[in-house]
Amino acid sequence: MEKDTHILERPDSLIFDMDGTLWDNVDNYVVAWNRALKIQGLDVQVTREELLGLMGKEAKQILVRLRPDASEEARDALFEEVTVQYHALAATMHPNVYDGVVQGLENLAQKYKLFLLSNCEEGGLLKFMHYTDTSRLFTDYMEHGQNLKPKEFNMKLLKERNRLQTPVYIGDTDTDSRASSVAGLPFIYMTYGFGKTDRYVLAFDSFAKMTDYFMTL
Repeated sequence: MEKDTHILERPDSLIFDMDGTLWDNVDNYVVAWNRALKIQGLDVQVTREELLGLMGKEAKQILVRLRPDASEEARDALFEEVTVQYHALAATMHPNVYDGVVQGLENLAQKYKLFLLSNCEEGGLLKFMHYTDTSRLFTDYMEHGQNLKPKEFNMKLLKERNRLQTPVYIGDTDTDSRASSVAGLPFIYMTYGFGKTDRYVLAFDSFAKMTDYFMTL
């Protein structure tokens, strides 16, 4: 699937979202959240469906949705525990890395500078790179947990820090699309992910098709 292909100039770099774009790790997030909720003494659990509806959002937005009556201090404590529990799962987790992702990144890295940008906790992108053995393919990365800034801020930060001229952002949600628009980056929509949007420059229904497009651009 494609839309408005004529307005996309050849990029000098590709910036990738993680969840819903490169892999599905939601089942492990559910385990981490539910362990943290129990440790915090809360008689509530979250489901995969609940977290799917919140993927791509900043941690504080997720916490407000899940614990609307809690204090900011209680929410912060909960998220700290979620992060601890997620990191504890690293050695045993088995996320679903989407078909074509690892080979696609290998191919794309031969032609473009590659970057990662996510609203995940600090260390989340490192988990992805370690699990997929792709650290060597990425020039730089930025996580929301590193500075607690919005995704559009971190897009601009990556662009300025690495002196990028024509980067694009590749993601799967309307949040990604809106952030890209604010940051002035063309948005590439991966339709197999967790969200829906009708604002994009190009859309693809598989990672392989996206890879083929950029390898021949």
